[in-house]
Amino acid sequence: MQTFKVQENASNFPEKSYNPNEWQGGYQSLKQEFDYWIDDIEGQIPPELNGTLFRNGPGLLDINGQPIHHPFDGDGMISRITFLNGRAHFRNRFVRTAGYLAEQKAGKILYRGVFGTQKPGGWLANAFDFNLKNIANTNVIYWGDKLLALWEAAEPHRLDPHTLETLGKEYFDNILSEGEAFGAHPRFDPSCQLDNGAPCLVNFSIKPGLSTTITIFELDTTGKIVRKHAHSVPGFAFIHDFAITPNYCIFFQNPVNFNPISFVLGMSGAGECIKFQHHQPTRIIIIPRQPKEKKVQILETQSGFVFHHANAFEQDNEIIIDSICYESLPEVEPESDFRKVDFDALKPGQLWRFNLNLDHKTVRQKLIESRCCEFPSLHLQKVGRSHRYLYLGAAHAPSGNAPLQAFLKIDLESGERQLWSAAPQGFASEPVFVPRTNSQHEDDGWVLALVYDAAHHRSDVVILDARDFNQGPIARLHLKHHIPYGLHGNFTSEVFLATK
Repeated sequence: MQTFKVQENASNFPEKSYNPNEWQGGYQSLKQEFDYWIDDIEGQIPPELNGTLFRNGPGLLDINGQPIHHPFDGDGMISRITFLNGRAHFRNRFVRTAGYLAEQKAGKILYRGVFGTQKPGGWLANAFDFNLKNIANTNVIYWGDKLLALWEAAEPHRLDPHTLETLGKEYFDNILSEGEAFGAHPRFDPSCQLDNGAPCLVNFSIKPGLSTTITIFELDTTGKIVRKHAHSVPGFAFIHDFAITPNYCIFFQNPVNFNPISFVLGMSGAGECIKFQHHQPTRIIIIPRQPKEKKVQILETQSGFVFHHANAFEQDNEIIIDSICYESLPEVEPESDFRKVDFDALKPGQLWRFNLNLDHKTVRQKLIESRCCEFPSLHLQKVGRSHRYLYLGAAHAPSGNAPLQAFLKIDLESGERQLWSAAPQGFASEPVFVPRTNSQHEDDGWVLALVYDAAHHRSDVVILDARDFNQGPIARLHLKHHIPYGLHGNFTSEVFLATK
């Protein structure tokens, strides 16, 4: 099978826009918990920007000096930036999972990590130990008056949105069972047909094996699970994200296999046992959101790997989905150091569009953006609907692979691109679009993001005018410290403050 061939020309590679040693600085642990008003600001915070930005990611990259093998194994740390009347307040706090508390008390690694972190003592100490730590490090959402820290392999942790105190695990009135997975990539449906047009939250879980069970959850605005239905699909599935339309949930089943022998024998993490299969197609699984509709459709397309989707929508007899695609899975090697990534040896993630024809069972694909990019974001009212604008973290250079150092706005209608870069010493994260109150246009609002400033070993909260990246940031809020490179987060118009 063909693969998602990247568009690049090695002879046109510019001089590197980054220093690898400076990039590595963003992967130092942040062990202190802060609570302060942000006073070091360039520019001005828009006074009408009121609400709270929550971010999640691995805050600890070591346990008492013992390094973890991969950032995805790091304990979750919530950062909260509250905007109120032209001011901003910062607070961060670790999610007090059982594993976090136990390791902090012991002062050493007690758990194996999915992505290769091992307990001290070699393979004998790790063999046949399947007790993985719920690290609650991937996403954080505020829904149904609950703040939830998510990790896709287990149940969420509920937090106090004012203090970020960990309140315990969330089981949604016992709809979830102990240890049952609840994904880290929910989708917000702004107008659910099954709920008479009311908003709802759609999520999923994966139970892989020789065949894989995909469970769909839908929550109403009170945070109650109102629909839950499970579907079995053939083969092992490694799926991090999905997309929704009013009628469907769409999953990309990446072509991988899983041989657990070295994990069982204590020689590697489970994630290291996942291997990409270049000769196999990518399967696209289409599951109806209506629980009574059991028909699951599976289409096939070229081999490739997808972590994140931007959005999907229905048009005529097709589903159109925009996704970040890689030529293959960036595999985790047992003796590797994640701080020493050779970006030049890896192919970049790029934005592709897929047209899924449900009548003819065909897939057409088209490259939208060849620049290395990740973490797509859009107006939440456009989720599952036709969209014009996307916002992404991006590389500074137009070709090749590199760390994210910029933010890219794509106008899918006109083809216009706008790029703001923090290179050479700034490193970007997931952008979050926040609409202006009573806005009339899809891009009327702001893009919020964290940027690691290697020159000062601190992070900035950057506010961009979503209509015009070319003018640069409206404001840069300089934190007193860095925040380790994170994963996902969300904005809510609710204002949460609980200062000392």
